[in-house]
Amino acid sequence: MSAANMRALAARTLAAVLGEGQSLASVLPPALARTTPRDRGLLQELCYGVCRWQPQLQALLDLLLQRPLAPGEHTVRALLLVGLYQLWHLRMPEHAAVAETVAAAHTLQRPWAVGLSNALLRNAVRRRAELTAALATREDAQTAHPRWLLQCLRRDWPDDWPDLVAANNARPPFTLRINTRQHSRADYQALLAASGHRAAPVAGVDSALILDEPVEPLTLPGFATGAVSVQDAAAQLAAPLLAAEPGQRVLDACAAPGGKTGHLLEQVSDLKLTALDQDPARLERVRANLQRLGLSATLLVGDARAPAGWWDGQPYDRILLDAPCSASGVIRRHPDIKLLRRATDIAALATQQGELLAALWPLLRPGGRLLYATCSVLRQENEAVIAAFLAAHADAREVPIVADWGRALHHGRQILPGTAGMDGFYYAVLVRQTTDGTS
Repeated sequence: MSAANMRALAARTLAAVLGEGQSLASVLPPALARTTPRDRGLLQELCYGVCRWQPQLQALLDLLLQRPLAPGEHTVRALLLVGLYQLWHLRMPEHAAVAETVAAAHTLQRPWAVGLSNALLRNAVRRRAELTAALATREDAQTAHPRWLLQCLRRDWPDDWPDLVAANNARPPFTLRINTRQHSRADYQALLAASGHRAAPVAGVDSALILDEPVEPLTLPGFATGAVSVQDAAAQLAAPLLAAEPGQRVLDACAAPGGKTGHLLEQVSDLKLTALDQDPARLERVRANLQRLGLSATLLVGDARAPAGWWDGQPYDRILLDAPCSASGVIRRHPDIKLLRRATDIAALATQQGELLAALWPLLRPGGRLLYATCSVLRQENEAVIAAFLAAHADAREVPIVADWGRALHHGRQILPGTAGMDGFYYAVLVRQTTDGTS
C-alpha cells in the first residue's frame, strides 16, 4: 500500500471514531486486515497517535483553520489531524509528512481538501513556535485530556493527577501472563530469551512479564497452545484476590473477552466456572480464548442485573464482578476513551455498578467471596460504589486487601496507571456473612 493510501485509510478509520463514536478497537482490525504486515505498524501508529493526542491536535487545527469545516466532513478532519500528528509527534521529515497527507487527500477524492491540506500543513510548519506557545495557554491541549476528565482527576487525585496524565499519554508496556500450569515464570523468561526476546518480571504479580518490545502474539513461544497470554499485570491480580478453591462454583460476571476467566482456570484446577456476558459476540471471544488455553467453562448469555433469566438457583462460592466502567485507568491502551466518554457517563455507570452488585449478591452463598473490580481511577465508580453497597447490605463485610501494590483506600485498593508498569485498576473484596454474623 502506498504511503498516501495508508494515510487515507487511517483517515477513514479515524472518521468512524471521531464522527460516528465507534471504538478504535472495533474499526481498526478490519482496516489492518486490508494492509500488508509491513504497513500495519504505521497504520496503528497513526490511528492510536491521533486518538492519544486529539485534544491537542484539534486545538492546533482550530488555530490553523480560517473557517470551521462542515460538520459532516469527518474524514477530511481526520486526515488533517493525521498530518498534524506527523508534524508534531513523529520523527518524520516535514516535507514528507505534508506531501503524503496532501496525496492522501487526492486518494480520498476530495479535490477541495487537497489545497486546504497543503496550505494548512505548510502554515503549521512555518508557525510552529507561535502555535506551540498558544497551546501552552490551554490546559486541555497541553495535557491532551478533555477538561471534564482533568477536573475529575484533580478532584480524586490532587497530588497525583499530573502523573496520571503523563501515564495516560505514554505508550503502554507489552505485558504477558504466563500459564503456570505449563511453565514457571522463570522458565518462560528463559524461553523468551532463547527466541530473542528480553522480558522483566513485574514485582508482586507472580505470573507477569513485561517484554522490552511489542511483538505479534502468535510469534511468542507456545502462544498457540496456551503457554502465554497478553494481559496487563494489574488485571492478573484478580484471580489470586478471588481466592477460589478446587471444586468451587465460580461466576465470572461480565466475563468478555475472557482474560480473567482463563487466568482463574489456569490458577485453580477443577473449578465449576460460569462465564456470563450479555453480548453473544463478545462471549464468542471468551470461547476462543479458552479453546486456545485448552480450558473449559460454562458460557452463558445473560444480563448480570437480571439473574432470573439465566441463574439455575444454585449459589456460588465465588463471584468476580469486573464491572463495566469508564475505563479511565486504561486510557494509555485505549486512547479513544478520551474522545468517546462524556462527563455525564460517570453517574450512569456508577448506578449500573450498584445495580450489578445488588443483583449478584443474593447469588453468593453465606461465607462466599465477591471481588469487585474496575479499570477506572474515578472514586465515584469505585470507593463510593462499595461504600453505598455496604451501607445498604448488613450481611456484607469488606475484607481489607493487604498488599505491596497500589494504595489502600477507605474501601478497596487502587492502582494508578503507570505504577510498576501496570494499568489503573480498583479492587474490593466482599464476604457475605451468615445469619449469626460470621463469614
